[in-house]
Amino acid sequence: MGDKTTVAAVLEPLARAALGPHSPVRFEFWDGSAVEPSGACAGTIRIRSKDAVRHMVWAPGELGIGRAYVTGLVDLDGNIFAILRALASTAPSDAALGLGAAWQAIGAARQLGALGRRPVPPPEEVRPLRGPLHTKRRDAAAISHHYDVGNDFYRLVLGPSMTYSCARFAAADDDGSGGANASVSLEDAQRAKHDLICRKLGLRPGMRLLDVGCGWGSMAMHAAATYGVRVVGVTISSAQVELARARVAEAGLAAAVEIRLADYRDLRGEQFDAISSIGMFEHVGTKRAAEYFETLRALLRPEGRLLNHAISSAGGSVMGKNSFVGRYVFPDGELVDVGEVALAMQRAGFEVRDVEALREHYALTLRAWVANLENAWDQAVSLTSAGRARIWRLYMAASALGFEDGGLGLHQVLGVLPDAQGRTGMPGTRRAWG
Repeated sequence: MGDKTTVAAVLEPLARAALGPHSPVRFEFWDGSAVEPSGACAGTIRIRSKDAVRHMVWAPGELGIGRAYVTGLVDLDGNIFAILRALASTAPSDAALGLGAAWQAIGAARQLGALGRRPVPPPEEVRPLRGPLHTKRRDAAAISHHYDVGNDFYRLVLGPSMTYSCARFAAADDDGSGGANASVSLEDAQRAKHDLICRKLGLRPGMRLLDVGCGWGSMAMHAAATYGVRVVGVTISSAQVELARARVAEAGLAAAVEIRLADYRDLRGEQFDAISSIGMFEHVGTKRAAEYFETLRALLRPEGRLLNHAISSAGGSVMGKNSFVGRYVFPDGELVDVGEVALAMQRAGFEVRDVEALREHYALTLRAWVANLENAWDQAVSLTSAGRARIWRLYMAASALGFEDGGLGLHQVLGVLPDAQGRTGMPGTRRAWG
């Protein structure tokens, strides 16, 4: 590279091709040169080393960019939501880039001296899991990768409620007709979500509730303390079990709440009055959906209810092995179309009685989690690693935008198991849930 040739001069054509000619983001490179935005600047992407380019050459697309970001070779300076939205608004599709862009990238990398051996992925990256999808062993490995990263880190991100699912930003007596209310605190919103689920399930003192994928026990504790039910919570995360049991004991609920380290497929020979499944179904997979709902149906007494709360995607989507989320966040995760969820529940013998969308509420939840992380960044890094903190910041911010623009959804699907005479014990209207 000649003395008068800057990195920006070499990479600007590639940046314009990849992100559109009118990208509102500034790119600054390791030699101090920059590609300036067209118009107002949404933020700066700093590429700190030619090794970042090497990551992108060896793994074109989001995986290579993600690796460079996780390792700190790429930084986002400014409001991460504004930067990601700006990039999404101007970038052409991958299909539009085609083979020419790939050769252009290789040529630019050669000119910058960025070609070389394949760089080592960050240690936070999970290798593609082997064997058939959603076996007990493979699911245990996927869950461990995501959840067993430190309870203190999760407490920092999630806040006091320790609830890792979409909150409901409405007052407890709000029917939701006013939409998501950003003035409600995250802790109150999580409490309102738990309460809504308890009311949908018709919980009453003396009932027995199964909470599948119970996390750190927040739903189980709320149901026991507020509605007087006995709860069994199950998870396959050993870290979650340890803390959930401690929280239950500290709250004085050990006689009412049992936390088990168990796979849902191991539940046999018991009967419950209601089942909650909150943020669990994303780990089940389309091919296991029938088995999942049939297993839960066998555990319910007649007139028992099931509430399935899960992220959804129109047409469904799989978090591929070469995607950022698939390698760093949710290996083997799947988002199922809400229509397919309802169909699978009905085929298993449930009568679907209600479907509620909480998409905007999840956007607010994620923005609150990002704020928690950014406000305690140094502590988050000390609890895990800089790479892990970066992963969470990027994935949660991008997910928030996905819920805001409708690319992602969140649905609660309520089903009931009628008795032999067709009786369900369900109230006639939603208002009667209160």
